[in-house]
Amino acid sequence: MSENSEFRFGSATGVGSMPGGDAREAAKTVTGSLDDFPFLAELPARGPGADMIGRTAGMLVELYARVEPSGWRFGDRPGRDTKRARSWLGEDLDALEEFTQGYEGTLKVQAVGPWTLAAALELRNGESALSDPGACRDLAGSLAEGLRLHLEDVGRRVPGAEIVLQLDEPSLVAVLRGQVPTASGYRTHRAVDRQVAEATLRDVVGVHGGGPVVVHSCAPDVPFALLRRAGVAAISFDFSLLTERDDDVIGEAVEAGTRLFAGVIPGVDVPLSDPAGSVMGVRTLWRRLGLRPGLLAEAVTLTPSCGLAGASPDFARRALAHCVRAARSLADNPE
Repeated sequence: MSENSEFRFGSATGVGSMPGGDAREAAKTVTGSLDDFPFLAELPARGPGADMIGRTAGMLVELYARVEPSGWRFGDRPGRDTKRARSWLGEDLDALEEFTQGYEGTLKVQAVGPWTLAAALELRNGESALSDPGACRDLAGSLAEGLRLHLEDVGRRVPGAEIVLQLDEPSLVAVLRGQVPTASGYRTHRAVDRQVAEATLRDVVGVHGGGPVVVHSCAPDVPFALLRRAGVAAISFDFSLLTERDDDVIGEAVEAGTRLFAGVIPGVDVPLSDPAGSVMGVRTLWRRLGLRPGLLAEAVTLTPSCGLAGASPDFARRALAHCVRAARSLADNPE
């Protein structure tokens, strides 16, 4: 079993981003909708520095980034973009702290993982950090130290929380397959060796000191086996992108104690089916894998398929509440 298999995850949570720009309103929605697994909301609508790359760039230690027309690029010192990212993160943490007074239970925080960050951040020559193995190592080390400090801060603010760290890796599959384009757009960067990718992820996962880490990827063909070997406690994915060829690696992951964060609710405004209907596919997968129905509630946390930044505030509230009701349906009637 996984070393984190005894950790009690909540039954439903969000991926990370929320609509709008009001930190207090987002924290109120998240904590009010998710009684057993709230998360630190991200509000990218505020602009550069509140986006997931800028937010995580602001956490880096002794590395700084600024906004250029092409995206985020390394700079020599912390400029206004870094300061703005840190200020917004502080605002979000203040709001979370306000609405989690006396809270005891699971709490999730998110940051971009080392490989998506390396694919997105530009070196001074305009090329992705992915083009330079040394830059990738430095970036991963800086990220690990920044995450350690961030987790300590969250722990001080919400002392009753059992903190789950989520690493967002939407570009991981492209990194492993050599599909990340160069600055010119005419070529792609060489694929990163899978053992190097796994070792780097393991180092960053280890910064949580044995605490549970979940990796989220909303891309097809999530590398379940690689992530499991890297030591993650859970894997978060868009359930609609699964195919039957994923069955074996998912079955192996569940049997090894890895939890699944199944994204079953769209991240944009759509009519919502009844909660039981939303998890019909999860029940079907379980039967196909031959897994014990009673294991469902122990092994699966329900989420939207991706962040909710593109949704309306009303739909975001309803989507989180829907995940909670769907999780209750799974627990009450796993078959």
